[in-house]
Amino acid sequence: MADSIPLNPVRKSSKRIGNYRSARLSRFSLEDEPSNLDEMPLMMSEEGFENDESDYQTLPRARMGQRHRGLGWFLLGGWKVLCSSCCDCLAHICWRKKELKARTVWLGCPEKCEEKYPKNAIKNQKYNIITFVPGVLYQQFKFFLNLYFLVVACSQFVPSLKIGYLYTYWAPLGFVLAVTMVREAVDEARRYQRDKEMNSQLYSKLTVRGKIQVKSSDIQVGDLIIVDKNQRIPADMIFLRTSEKTGACFIRTDQLDGETDWKLKVAVCCTQRLPAVGDLFSISAYVYAQRPQLDIHSFEGNFTRDDTDPQIHESLSIENTLWASTVVASGTVIGVVIYTGKETRSVLNTSCAKNKVGLLDLELNRLTKALFLAQVVLSVVMVALQGFVGPWFRNLFRFVVLFSYIIPISLRVNLDMGKSAYGWMITKDKNIPGTVVRTSTIPEELGRLVYLLTDKTGTLTQNEMIFKRLHLGTVSYGTDTMDEIQNHIMQSYAQVTSQPSGGSTGSASSTTASQKTQPSGPKVRKSVSSRIHEAVKAIALCHNVTPVYESHAAVNGETESAEADQDYSDDNRTYQASSPDEVALVRWTESVGLTLVNRDLTSLQLKTPSAQILSFLILQIFPFTSESKRMGIIVRDESTGDITFYMKGADVAMASIVQYNDWLEEECGNMAREGLRTLVVAKKCLCEEQYQDFENRYNQAKLSIHDRALKVAAVVESLEREMELLCLTGVEDQLQADVRPTLELLRNAGIKIWMLTGDKLETATCIAKSSHLVSRNQDIHVFKPVSNRGEAHLELNAFRRKHDCALVISGDSLEVCLRYYEHELVELACQCPAVVCCRCSPTQKAQIVRLLQQHTDNRTCAIGGL
Repeated sequence: MADSIPLNPVRKSSKRIGNYRSARLSRFSLEDEPSNLDEMPLMMSEEGFENDESDYQTLPRARMGQRHRGLGWFLLGGWKVLCSSCCDCLAHICWRKKELKARTVWLGCPEKCEEKYPKNAIKNQKYNIITFVPGVLYQQFKFFLNLYFLVVACSQFVPSLKIGYLYTYWAPLGFVLAVTMVREAVDEARRYQRDKEMNSQLYSKLTVRGKIQVKSSDIQVGDLIIVDKNQRIPADMIFLRTSEKTGACFIRTDQLDGETDWKLKVAVCCTQRLPAVGDLFSISAYVYAQRPQLDIHSFEGNFTRDDTDPQIHESLSIENTLWASTVVASGTVIGVVIYTGKETRSVLNTSCAKNKVGLLDLELNRLTKALFLAQVVLSVVMVALQGFVGPWFRNLFRFVVLFSYIIPISLRVNLDMGKSAYGWMITKDKNIPGTVVRTSTIPEELGRLVYLLTDKTGTLTQNEMIFKRLHLGTVSYGTDTMDEIQNHIMQSYAQVTSQPSGGSTGSASSTTASQKTQPSGPKVRKSVSSRIHEAVKAIALCHNVTPVYESHAAVNGETESAEADQDYSDDNRTYQASSPDEVALVRWTESVGLTLVNRDLTSLQLKTPSAQILSFLILQIFPFTSESKRMGIIVRDESTGDITFYMKGADVAMASIVQYNDWLEEECGNMAREGLRTLVVAKKCLCEEQYQDFENRYNQAKLSIHDRALKVAAVVESLEREMELLCLTGVEDQLQADVRPTLELLRNAGIKIWMLTGDKLETATCIAKSSHLVSRNQDIHVFKPVSNRGEAHLELNAFRRKHDCALVISGDSLEVCLRYYEHELVELACQCPAVVCCRCSPTQKAQIVRLLQQHTDNRTCAIGGL
């Protein structure tokens, strides 16, 4: 690998290095610039040291581009760059984008909107009736092949240049253009039909006079829309009411973010408590929504009801939103529209339709230019043989026309027809049923792929978790010893049935009673039993899982009798959550004796092995985010009144939160090497005064309009201190069927596969080996953690000396290397047969895909959540 990379060692120049150090001393620490940095050659020049770090990669390339610009650059394609730049500038001036602003939306009153918002219509077409012909002709004649034949055909209208009949030149060109236009017209017709079906879907709109049916394209900001079960949400809305008595519903977001898990959404409390749906028009309320943005995982807003004294204010977050293109999975929902059309999250995250050009077309275009040059040279030779007598320039052009058959126009016709046939064969292939070819211009690109970038969870794995291990610090339980945990849980709650008050019993009292009935047991056994009980109870409480019962409910939504007769039978219960990890944990607590039987917005109930029901009030929930990497819940035990704060999350986030221990880091590494996903569980007991103080500060932070997320995070972090470490869990994500032979076939075909995941380094490495992403006889180079420029320089040199090995790098190290040595890292990584990037954020995943496209001329395919 090292031999194939040209190195430009840094010259030792005291003057230049001195200037560099004096200018940059305030921006870099001393450890960033070790004294032996010059002795480690990398692809760097003195220009890179002299310029600011933001210009380190761009400025040398810009100067190189400027040096090469001239007449030759202009004739060989520079004119197209200049023309496109002028057109973009004019388009920006003529069609300047409207500035997106925050808005106030009154419930059911679209006429009160202060501004005019875009129409709620979906449009994926590239052309319209006016621009179709000019657009297709421009896309065709921007290629040299078609432009060449157009010039030749037009020259036949000049009598002195005419050779043969006109149809011999215009008929082939017209046939090529006709085939292309028919193909583009068919694609446009399909896009138009899909858009028409979406825009014509009917929805129930709530008005003062009752319900009316409106098309999706006629929905406006401020409308109250009713969406039934299994119906697509037409626009971005705030969730006001639901037919579910819990005040929440599930939605499917696979068309928005690619995730198959259901998401729990919560209705606004103020509107959910209204006696009837029609009361939405009897109140005066409005929603303040932030300006439209790309992020589908965050939202900040406020709900205000101003016809009461005092006014009712309620903060709105992502759990109160219903984004367009998602599907209602349970119940019927009512929402107020806040964003429509081009301002919805789904459209903002969708790139504009553009014409894609394959490598084959580009190569054919270059080949045509070479043949044209040969044709001109041959014509000059023929004119020279005549001695350049008479109108030799006219003879030169006639020779060019005569030799035009050297460039076969039938090649382009056959290529276009072959692409159409190839797309049809892909659609009809029985081995890949349901495949749709959405672009018929580049189906052959599938055979030109060099890099395949894939996510891990749900792509290489099934995203179906199985609980495998529980570690308490001194003892570990695996799948073969789960019966011991079940026995401990049964003993902990055994005393409940013998107590005269058969009501709900707190876990603390039941545990104490259980321990008092076992005076003969060893002290260590009692300690382990208590710790197991606390760990299992924490896992059973700290989650966002909702049990769903397929009850025999009455029609017309009257389910009260069905709920009264609910027996909480195991066969009738399924779990729904936004993460399969949480479902796996709750199923495991059910298998050991502590079952989640009911949950709503304010409470949850657990059933013990003795069939007793433990009730808990949900005081606060802190959902999981990719930034925090943890989730928490504050519950109150109804029997004892004790308030407990439970939290679980990734080890990197929880290590600084839990009390000091000497086993967490080691055991996390051990589980990760087995391919298990780890979660750290902790708790903290709160007194009433502590919680009341926290609640006041938390509610104030949630109502903030500016920097709400930072203020809320600061309040929550005030609780996340010195938490008691309860346990470490490990779940396994099983591989997809036939993933091993598939990856081996792709690798044998010369495709380099990169896996980008947010999991731990050890977990990602284990999955890479088990899925055969990395072959058995292949070495793996684990890129050591780096935090500054000097460490990155050293590690890149160490990696440069490796040959034919797979690379495993973490997101933090990747960020440092891309900051200083972007080109060098990409060039080295591209020579690896496989690359695994772990602990990557979604932003870093997208950045890696763009880097490969920019630094290589090879075709790149990103699948999964990339």
